[in-house]
Amino acid sequence: MSLPRNNPFDPDNHDAYPRWRDAKLQDYPANLDELIIEIREPREATPAERQAIGQRCAKTNMAIWTGLSGHDDKRLIRSLGRHFGLERLDRNLYADADAITSLSVRPDVLKRGYIPYSNRPLAWHTDGYYNAPHEQIHAVLLHCVRPAAEGGENELLDHEILYLLLREENPDYIRALMHPRALTIPANIRNGEEIRPARVGPVFSIRSDGHLHMRYTDRERSIAWRDDPLLHEAVTFLKKTLKTPTPWHFRGRLDAGQGLISNNVLHTRAAFTDHGEQRLLYRARYFDRITI
Repeated sequence: MSLPRNNPFDPDNHDAYPRWRDAKLQDYPANLDELIIEIREPREATPAERQAIGQRCAKTNMAIWTGLSGHDDKRLIRSLGRHFGLERLDRNLYADADAITSLSVRPDVLKRGYIPYSNRPLAWHTDGYYNAPHEQIHAVLLHCVRPAAEGGENELLDHEILYLLLREENPDYIRALMHPRALTIPANIRNGEEIRPARVGPVFSIRSDGHLHMRYTDRERSIAWRDDPLLHEAVTFLKKTLKTPTPWHFRGRLDAGQGLISNNVLHTRAAFTDHGEQRLLYRARYFDRITI
C-alpha cells in the first residue's frame, strides 16, 4: 500500500512524526469531563453540539454525549452516527435485527463463551479485533439506557496516544507491531463447526486515508503472537503501558442518557452487579471512521 506523503504514523518518517506528536499532546484533555458534551434537545443534537463532539473526536478520537436520558429508541443512535459519516454497520454475531447490539447479561450467549454478554470484566481491547481485514471496525457508538446498580466502569485510552508512547520508547516496537502477521486470533469453533476462521493481521496499521488503526486484545488465551523476540518485547511494553496510569488514561461510567462515540479507542469494562432491571447499553460498530 502506498502511504500518503509525510504520514506521521510511518515509522520511517522522521520529519512528520515529531510535529504530529507535539500537536497531539498540546492541550490534550486532562480528564474525562473535558470530553463530555450536553445534548439539550432530546431528539436531535444541534450543529454547535455536533461541532463540539467532532472537535473532541479530532483531538482524542472520542467524545461523550449526555442528555438523552429516558430514551431507548435506537434510531436516535443511528441518526447521531450519520451526522459523523457513520453508515456501514457491522452485523456482528448476536447483534439485533437492525445491526445495533443490545448489551445485557444473556446466560444463553455466555454459555458460548461471549463475555460481553456477562457481568464479568473485559480487559483492554479494541472492538472487532477478530474481524476480517476488509471488515475492520473503525468507529463505535455506545449508548447507556440503564447502568448497572454497581460497577461497570470503563477505562479509555486513545490508541494514537499508545502509539506515541510505544514509538517514544522504541520505534522498532512500531515496526514489529505493524508486521502483517503480528497477531493471530484462532478460528472460532463451536461443536465442531467453524463459526469464524482464524484472523491474521497487524496490531497497528495505516488506513488509505492516512489515519492510524489499531487491532488489539489483552486476552491471554485464544490468541497467538508471531514468534519474534522484538515483537514479544514490544507486546510486553504495550501491556505494561496499558496497566500503568498516565495522564491520558480516562476512567468513568456511562449513566442513563450518556454515550460514547469513538474511532474504536482502547477500552475496558469493570465487572458489575444488577439489582432489579438489567444494565442495558446499545452498541453500534461501523466499518466507517468518524468524519469531522
